[in-house]
Amino acid sequence: MAEVFTWPVRLEASGTATFAVRAAQFGDGYRQTSADGLNSKRQSWNVSRVGKQALIRQIADFLDAHVGRSFLWTPPLSTQGYYQCTGYNSVAHGADNYTLSATFEQHFQP
Repeated sequence: MAEVFTWPVRLEASGTATFAVRAAQFGDGYRQTSADGLNSKRQSWNVSRVGKQALIRQIADFLDAHVGRSFLWTPPLSTQGYYQCTGYNSVAHGADNYTLSATFEQHFQP
């Protein structure tokens, strides 16, 4: 069972949904389209979290432990699903304050 990413992210998280669509173009200008596969919608979310070093380290440790592995996460306006993170960015602001930014990409499990 996949572990759950439990830390809340900033309210400014932005998401993108892309659709897999099959299309057939006919000579008379008619175009026929349909969803491609069972999981034709895929989401990608840019997320960030501001916090003290201990909190940001916990999140970074979680992401480090899930390199190439999916984890469960519930994005805004959606339901819980499997996501992966291929990297993250950390910024030190001083006075023990940090920002961690990452992109979570939706993946599907059989």
